[in-house]
Amino acid sequence: MRHPHAERLDLVEHLHGHPVADPYRWLEDPSDPRTVTWTQAQDALTAEALAALPLRDRFAARLEELVHAGAVGVPVWRAGRAFSTRRDPGQEHAVLRVREPDGTTRVLVDPMGIDPSGTTTLDAWSPSWEGDRLAYQLSTGGDEESRLYVLDVATGEQLDGPVDRCRYSPVAWLPGGEELFYVRRLAPDRVPDGEEQFHRRVWRHRVGADPDGDVLVHGEGSDPATYFGVRTSRDGRWLAVSASVGTAPRDDVWLADLAGDGALRELQVGVDAQTAAWVARDGRLWLLSDRDTPRWRLAVADPADPATWAPQAWRDVVPQQEDGVLTDLALVDGPDGGLQVLAVHSVDATDRLSLWAADGSGRLADVTALPPGSVSGVSAPPEGGSTAWVGFTDHATPPSVLRWDTAAPAELGSWERAPVAGAVPEVRVVETHATSADGTPVHLFVLSGTGAPDRPRPAVLYGYGGFNVALTPAYSAQALSWVAAGGVWAVANLRGGSEHGEEWHRAGMRERKQNVFDDFAAAGEHLVAEGWTTPGQLAVMGGSNGGLLVGATLTQRPDLVAAVVCSAPLLDMVRYERFGLGRTWNDEYGTADDPTELGWLLSYSPYHRVVEGTGYPAVLFTTFESDTRVDPLHARKLAAALQHATSSAAPVLLRRETSVGHGARAVSRTVGLAADQLAFLAAHTGLEA
Repeated sequence: MRHPHAERLDLVEHLHGHPVADPYRWLEDPSDPRTVTWTQAQDALTAEALAALPLRDRFAARLEELVHAGAVGVPVWRAGRAFSTRRDPGQEHAVLRVREPDGTTRVLVDPMGIDPSGTTTLDAWSPSWEGDRLAYQLSTGGDEESRLYVLDVATGEQLDGPVDRCRYSPVAWLPGGEELFYVRRLAPDRVPDGEEQFHRRVWRHRVGADPDGDVLVHGEGSDPATYFGVRTSRDGRWLAVSASVGTAPRDDVWLADLAGDGALRELQVGVDAQTAAWVARDGRLWLLSDRDTPRWRLAVADPADPATWAPQAWRDVVPQQEDGVLTDLALVDGPDGGLQVLAVHSVDATDRLSLWAADGSGRLADVTALPPGSVSGVSAPPEGGSTAWVGFTDHATPPSVLRWDTAAPAELGSWERAPVAGAVPEVRVVETHATSADGTPVHLFVLSGTGAPDRPRPAVLYGYGGFNVALTPAYSAQALSWVAAGGVWAVANLRGGSEHGEEWHRAGMRERKQNVFDDFAAAGEHLVAEGWTTPGQLAVMGGSNGGLLVGATLTQRPDLVAAVVCSAPLLDMVRYERFGLGRTWNDEYGTADDPTELGWLLSYSPYHRVVEGTGYPAVLFTTFESDTRVDPLHARKLAAALQHATSSAAPVLLRRETSVGHGARAVSRTVGLAADQLAFLAAHTGLEA
């Protein structure tokens, strides 16, 4: 394949004693005439190559059925009303609904009704304690800017908004629904140039009032990259505020008595740990924390007595478990009226449910009816009750909701099932372990057709490995389409995720990032050694931090794989902090401003690991022009470098989309992207369906 020409600059910078070449620096600027011309040539090349893929239409047809599976969200209960999301087959976006106490259901927010073009997404929502008002956030064109609105639940009348600059803003209501706490960035004219995406503050807002008159609650003088959390108690007395710098796995926590002086007092500050704090209906301060317990524990203290806030004074309700990571919980009433805790633990990336006494006396029961899979959330009415709702999915089940009750603690019943447009193929799931370079076992889910022949087949290995993200079983139209076509789909639980707690996460971050790439390579080698596939039939796929993962794999181990899909990736790790939200990830990766940490980054930065004359596998980069998290420049630069350097005949393609960003998108856009990705992988791994 003849790739478009890209000018190579003789640009070498000396950073902390390291000579760092950057021949495609000009591709960072999308408005540079050279970038425009080069990008147009890439568009033409990619369009021609993808159109010629033999299985593209067949994958699109299968994906059209499987992607249009429904999805049902876990209900949030407020005063007898249940708020939840639902997407039915044929819908581009999920709608937000309310179920009234009499069982009738109404749609409150429909992104397609707001914007028939499909580029508006519902980012977040939060009902008031009384359930009569709803705060919700919308973004358009993939910008993820989250403009805040408030509506009257009974009438649908818009009471407030749009309030801009609310990206990643939690909302905490005060009783009565007249006021709320939220997070908003400072106005652009109040921050240095280039820092408009930072400088958040916690504000107190009166519904309908000018947000420029909001009361500043917290955040002045904080690190510009700080994210804040806010929570209130149902009675309105207590406010908890948390803060973390970027994505660092540590936070500071303050608690304020709004019935007293309202001052925020330190609960946890300057500690290398994560703690979520809130005051529940029993009046106790609840603490979900990995402080000295990397697999997390749940404890209680007295919000009115700061002497009990010290960890040595906490009283455990759900202590740290040796075999599982505590990930979620709901408070419910037992048959005798006593408070109980429905807890979710992840064991080797599969979730378990169990019931615990809230007085700390221990485990009461296991929910044995829960099938192997993932719990996406548990909820219960904040005013109390014996019932909880459990979000569930697995590799072949779209997100649905189950119902649980303390009257039969081992059992689960169906509450709301997500419909599927077509037949879901039967899938055989095998759990196995690879052995990484340092001897660490790495868990994998391997999916294949139940009647697939017992021979090596084209396989896709998927991974992420970062930011405490766990890859637990989940419905994936892309994986199911690949399996239905006769392939193997594997998901690796790499270090850097949260599958085994915070220690597992930290074993794959900063100076230990290479562990993640070693784990992934070991997973690929394991699939080959166990006869699932061969290097000529193996592909790898990942996005965002997972794009960095597969970028490192293709530059470190080009011999291991035949094809790569690298989506919305980070690839120039020397300059990643200068663009998008890059500076918020310093704690995960390190910073190039530090001599030692620059060495870490250079050791694996895919853009800097390209070697001329190497036979690289086939590569498809997919980028999104409205991506405000990971700038598309990363893919442009590595695509140019690989196209220049590769000695193989395999193509290096760059597929880009406009009016879509890093996160949520319309279903139809998902089908087109996924079909191109699968057809590309099929063509270069020999999958013939």
